[in-house]
Amino acid sequence: MHPTRRQFCAAAPLAALGATRLRPNILWITSEDNSPYLGCYGDRNATTPNLDRLAAQGTLFEHAFAAFPVCAPARSTLITGVWANSLGTGHMRSFAPLPERVRMFPALLREAGYYCTNNAKQDYNTTTPPDVWDESSTKATYKKRKPGQPFFHVVNFNSTHESSMFKPFDPVHDPKRAEIPPYHPDTEVFRRDRARYYDNITRLDGQAGKVLAELEADGLAEDTIVFYFSDHGGVFPRGKRFVYDSGIRVPLLVRVPEKFRHLAPTPPGGRTDRLVGFVDFAPTLLSLASVPVPSYMQGRAFLGEQAAAPRDYIFAARDRMGPAPDLVRAVRDKRFKYIRNYHPYLPAFQYDSFCMDIPCWAELWKLHRAGRLNAVQNRIFEPKPYEELYDTREDPHELRNLAGRPELAGVLAKMRSACDEWLLEIRDVSFAPEVEMHRLSQGLTPYELARDPKRYPIEQILRLAAQAGAGDEGSLPEFVKHLGGENTVLQYWGAAGCRALDAKAAPARQALQKAMKTSPSPNVRMKAAEVLCRLGHSDEPLAVLQAYLTDPDAWTRVHAAVTLGWLGTRARPAIPALEKAARNAAKAEERYPKLSAENALLYIR
Repeated sequence: MHPTRRQFCAAAPLAALGATRLRPNILWITSEDNSPYLGCYGDRNATTPNLDRLAAQGTLFEHAFAAFPVCAPARSTLITGVWANSLGTGHMRSFAPLPERVRMFPALLREAGYYCTNNAKQDYNTTTPPDVWDESSTKATYKKRKPGQPFFHVVNFNSTHESSMFKPFDPVHDPKRAEIPPYHPDTEVFRRDRARYYDNITRLDGQAGKVLAELEADGLAEDTIVFYFSDHGGVFPRGKRFVYDSGIRVPLLVRVPEKFRHLAPTPPGGRTDRLVGFVDFAPTLLSLASVPVPSYMQGRAFLGEQAAAPRDYIFAARDRMGPAPDLVRAVRDKRFKYIRNYHPYLPAFQYDSFCMDIPCWAELWKLHRAGRLNAVQNRIFEPKPYEELYDTREDPHELRNLAGRPELAGVLAKMRSACDEWLLEIRDVSFAPEVEMHRLSQGLTPYELARDPKRYPIEQILRLAAQAGAGDEGSLPEFVKHLGGENTVLQYWGAAGCRALDAKAAPARQALQKAMKTSPSPNVRMKAAEVLCRLGHSDEPLAVLQAYLTDPDAWTRVHAAVTLGWLGTRARPAIPALEKAARNAAKAEERYPKLSAENALLYIR
């Protein structure tokens, strides 16, 4: 049995026991969209004296990873200590309510006597309860606390956010010195963007330096544990939105003052190769503050009195990001990375006009359309393998997929097993497709839905999703059986399995037609329509997809438009309906319905 929120609040006096001892202040300095492009991480192009000094005074974490390669799901995981794909907050901007028993950790710190402030970004992919912050605004500061009251303060800087790359400017860093990874073309545009990005990193370093100087001037540096980290990886192609290390590996520096030295993971200037994930941050903060870590949290404290044994693996996920649905899961140890693509027929990159405001993204798209990229550079525009395995020690750019190597069969099996165990342990609710997840969760939360074995038989769902991703023709009878079943999540994976088989799914036509006409799930009907269109039955399936473009639910409209885009030229009769959908969404200021319709038109025309 886990405590309810009310029961946990009644136990708050236990947390207050920490008040009898000296408790540290805790300062979080967070940045956006940047990988470890810092001098202290060995980057020769970085100009980061303040953060390098922080590393010299504290501990540098070599293996710190975001939960998702995009902000809102990553921050949802950070603030709760629960995976976003366990809460139902894995889809970008698709808000899901929190269950009663899951709380944002600053509320627990406040109950233990901490003054908690946030300056200023939240972006948790859910509603923030009123008990979380004493203040959350651009003016929030720890200076308003009571005398002697410990504080937890967050300062967030967006100077490295991808939007900072939209406006052209002349870089200070030399483009000629830029190091271009092999998955990017070595062009002037890429070199200039790399140089511009290092200018942004330097600006961030200056901002962090001012916060640290202010802490020192206030006489609080010796009472405060300082964290610096980024919310996920950087803004270049194959960075943000991708589960490669370039999208999920982040810088993490922690400085522990002398009076709390017993809490430090290393002596000053040390490095640790301990695996740390965002799900571990909430329990770690509670551990440092001597607040009991609630049993619902899925992370492990890596500092403080409640520090757990080091992890063997970290995990990462991708659900819908912007207007691009997908379902990808990843597992990493200190050397190997395993990636599982449940929709392998989709390219790793689906067009997102937001990215295209960055010159190097527009350049990459132009070169791709012109056929001027080499095989490595073009890979993100192609269908994905079901499984990927990389040796990050020998292949840090994750270019050589080793999943089929006989000599690594043991490693592959071990990583597969770790992935399966994680999905089952957290009861990953994202295997219910987005629209269906919200439909089935009415009256409860996605987190609670995933814990109902009748409505969400997760073992069956995970097994069928794996068969669908693998695209084994021998599984077609299983797909057909579930298409005709009652559980709509299993129906969906039956249809998705047919999509992976493509033309080999022809014997399932009748089952697909019945599901398209009778399923209560929009996701099932749309997936069945997509498969039927690819099998040559276009009129009725296109009519089903076009009808969903006017659905009252915005996310249903997003998925309908995206599905039409996946059909390419087969969906040309739907061009007028998509144009109208884009106009209507623009008038209603609905960002993702607008982008999804516009992007679909790009693929269809």
